This record gives sequence, structure tokens and C-alpha cells, in this order.
Amino acid sequence: MSVARPVIGNVWGLVRPYWSGDDRRRAWGLLLTVMVLNLALIAIEVGFNNWNNSFYNALQNLDGGAFRRALLEFCALAAAFILVAVYAQYLQQMLQIRWRQWLTRFVLDQWLGNQAYYRIAQLDPPVDNPDQRIAEDINQFTANTLDLSLGLMRAVVTLLSFLTILWTLSGTLSFAMAGRIVSIPGYMVWVALLYSIAGSWLALKIGYPLIRLNFQQQRYEADFRFGLIRVRENAEAVALYRGEQAEHGELGRRFGLLFDNFYQLMRRQKRLTWFTSAYGQIAIIFPILVAAPRYFAKEIHLGGLMQTVSAFGQVQGAMSWLVSAYPAVADWKATVDRLMTFERGIRRADALEPVEPQCCGNRLAVHGLTLFTPDRRILLEQVQFSLAAGDSLWMRGPSGCGKSTLLKALAGIWPYASGQICLPVAQRVRFLSQRPYLPLGSLRAVLCYPAKAGAIDDRQLVAILHEVGLVHFSNRLDSCESWAHVMSLGEQQRIALARVLLDPPDVLCLDEASSALDEGMELLLYARIAVVMRDGILLSVGHRAGLGQHHRATLDVSRFMPAEPASAIRAMA
Repeated sequence: MSVARPVIGNVWGLVRPYWSGDDRRRAWGLLLTVMVLNLALIAIEVGFNNWNNSFYNALQNLDGGAFRRALLEFCALAAAFILVAVYAQYLQQMLQIRWRQWLTRFVLDQWLGNQAYYRIAQLDPPVDNPDQRIAEDINQFTANTLDLSLGLMRAVVTLLSFLTILWTLSGTLSFAMAGRIVSIPGYMVWVALLYSIAGSWLALKIGYPLIRLNFQQQRYEADFRFGLIRVRENAEAVALYRGEQAEHGELGRRFGLLFDNFYQLMRRQKRLTWFTSAYGQIAIIFPILVAAPRYFAKEIHLGGLMQTVSAFGQVQGAMSWLVSAYPAVADWKATVDRLMTFERGIRRADALEPVEPQCCGNRLAVHGLTLFTPDRRILLEQVQFSLAAGDSLWMRGPSGCGKSTLLKALAGIWPYASGQICLPVAQRVRFLSQRPYLPLGSLRAVLCYPAKAGAIDDRQLVAILHEVGLVHFSNRLDSCESWAHVMSLGEQQRIALARVLLDPPDVLCLDEASSALDEGMELLLYARIAVVMRDGILLSVGHRAGLGQHHRATLDVSRFMPAEPASAIRAMA
């Protein structure tokens, strides 16, 4: 019970939002329709069971008229079964895709909301492969949950429907034991019960490790796929480093984990298949062997024997539902665990509260700001500076001293910080990183991002491409390509700076946003940025000394490192 409660609670936490959400009326309507259709299928199975009696009795009695009537009855039952089965599956799939659509949007809202998609990678340990959990695990969860729940419902209703039939057909088994006559009414029901209990226990014992193996297999598959994507996205860097052997070794290592786990999965599934196949084959002949004594004693006719065998198969199959469904149950349990791990990761990411920037006039100010690494090591402490409209500050210092982390804290995305951050009231703040983000779509959409494509006149776009030295792209505004792969890093940085020139913000923070440019182009673009930002606030991180001439003040960030005393902004000569 202690193990079952967390599982039920986890599943309920994943199921409840949809079935109590805004699509609940259609969801419940579809579910009830599918349930009714499944119940209709069971009613038709009962009809087939009764048909067995009349059909085989007609054969035994050489009754041609009864035989023809039985064939007509079979055609009617078969037609009804086909019709109901088709629409039961169709509507179940409709319910599945609607549930998947709703749950995907729900999880995306959680993942993208409050920047959990970024913070989740800063957890210790981080949550692996969120893309797989959203794209694949949600799909498997909705499909398997419906399949297993409806399968369990069918098993219970089938058991209740055929239990009375089997009890009636079984009669009473009498035999002598220790000089006494022992009578067992409905003996085939008890035989089916013992047979299914033994089978379910053995299936559980053999197949339980599949839950862990399925969980690990999904993880290793995602890790291997992620490694392949990394090589594709960084193909140029790998080629320049001649890193094929290193990448081959890493991909081989990841696939090796996948292979080893899959091999264990194969061996465990082989054991389970040995058992389930034997269990299923024995179940074909077993009820005939058990019912045969009554047939040879002429207590029942051939039709009664076949009806008994059919009813026994339905009862035993319903009782043994876990045996046949256990591989799917193991896979479903692994999927639930992965989704719950992901959901807990999102909650942990939401709990990482960065320093909330406060609004204070027209100044950008930092007071007593201390930055930590995820393992709580102090990176910078007691950082202080203040900038007003028209000010510009160049932050410098050795690599790894915390300059970029400081900008992340200003942007409100670094949760390991304490102190006070003040931003101008109702001002537009923009942060540019060293590697710009280029969305999928046309070059026009890339230049206008984050505004919609077409928000800026094409003549302005062409003019700005000329200004930033990308004139060779000016005739490709309508081209839709993977621009992050088409353009070099320097060209991507010029695209990001072009966005600033097209739509200057009130506060601009540049984190080595021009590091891939040649010095001449960097100074040229900084001169243009200084012009468009003359009434705003400019904050830059960079290493080249030439940047100093475009800023009114400089800040040596290394002075705020724990081993160094805090320092104020040093005015430039």
C-alpha cells in the first residue's frame, strides 16, 4: 500500500488537470462514448459465447436448418462487432490526441513560464532531455493510460459478465477423498481463479525489473539522440578541430549504454515472453482438459463444451489481464516516473527565485549584490554601481570572474544571488549574449525578432544590412533557412546589433556581443550604437581595450571577487 499510494498520487497529478480543465465536457463525453462502445463489444462477446452452443450443437446433431440460422446469427454478430470496434478505436484515438494536445500545452506553459526552461538546466542535478519528455513521454502517457484503463475496465466487466455463465456451465465436480464424496460447485470458476492468480504472480515477479530498464532505456535513447544533434549543430567546429574521432568515441559511449541496457531489456522480456507464451498456449487446451470429463460422461453436449471453453477463456483472460498487459504497464510506469521527475524539476526550477529587479526612477543601480555558483560558492560579492540616462559603462576583467553572470543577474535569470537591483521605470531593457539567437524562418523574421516579420519596412532592413556589412544577404529577405548554420558567428552578431540599430531600447546590455567581429567593424558598430543609445543606458562586457572609448566609465569586475576588496566605478581619463 505504501508503494501504491505515491504511484496513484503521481498518476492523479498528471491526469486531473485535463479532466477538470476547460476541455472536460468534450473529454468526458468522448470517454463515456468509448466506454459504452467497449461495453457493447463485451455484450457481443457474450452473444458469440451463446452462439458457440447453438452452432456446435447443430454440427453434432447434423441439423442443417439450425446450422444456417447459426451462420446468419454469426454474420450479424460479426458485422456489429466490426462496426463497434472501428468506432471504439477511432473515438479513443480522438480522445488521446485531444488529451495529448491539452497536456502538451499545459506542460509547455509550465516549462516556458517563469523561465523554467532555463533554470531547469541550473539544477543540481539537472533534469535531462526535457524535449523528449514533452514530445514522446506525454504521447506515451496519454496513449498507455487510455489503453490500460479501458483494458482494465473491459477485464472487470468481462469477468462479471462471464462469471455467471461459467458458473452455470461448470456444474458440480464430485470426487471421493478419504472415503468421502467432495463436491465443488462451479469448479471451473475456481480453476480459472487459481490459474490466473498463479500467472499474475509469476508475471509480476519476472517482469518487475522492466520498469527500471524501460526508464533507463528512454533516457539513453534521448541522450544518444541529443549527442547526434549536438554534432549536427556544431558541425563546423567539430570539422575545424578534426574532432571526428572524439565525437565518434562519445557517441559510441552513449550508444554503448543504450545497447547494454537494451540487451538487459531483451533478456528480461525474453523471460517474460517465455512465460506469457506458455501461459497463453496452455490456456487454450487447459479448459478443454478440465471440462472433458463432463463431456465424456455425456453431461453436456459438444456445444456446451465449446461454450464452456469460450467462457473459461473469457474469465481466465479477464483475471489474467495483468499477465498480458504487464509489459505495457512497465512501460507506462517508466513514463509516469519520467514525467513526474520532469514536473518536480519544473517546481524546483520555479523555487529558484532570482533577485527581483525593483523600479527606481530612471537609473540602473546595483547595491550589495552577491553572486553565487549553483554549489553556493561566492563568485562576486558586494557589487555596487549606478547608471543614469545617458551613461555608459564598460565592464572588464579576466575570463571566468563573473561578468556574464552579473549580466544574467541584471536580466533576472540568475537565481543564485542576493542584494538589490534597480531598473528604470517602464523602460525597455535588452540583453545581447555572445551567441545571438536566430529563430527559424525568413531573414526578414530574423531581423525583426522578437517583433513579427513585417513590423519594419523592407527598405530599412536592406539599409541596415548594408550598414552592418551584410549587403550580400540583402536580396534574401524572403529566404527561409537555418540561419544559425548559414551565417558565421560574426555575421550572427552583426544581425543582433542590427536589431538594436533598427529598434533601440532604453537600456542595452551587451555580453561580448561583438567578440567575433574584426576590430574595425566592432568599433564602427559601437560608434553607431553609442549614437542611438545617447539618451539611454549602455552596459557592455568585453575584453578589447578599444571598447573603452565608447563608454564614459569602466568597472573592473575582478575587484568584487572574494579575494579582492570591493571597488567603485573608476571614471575614465
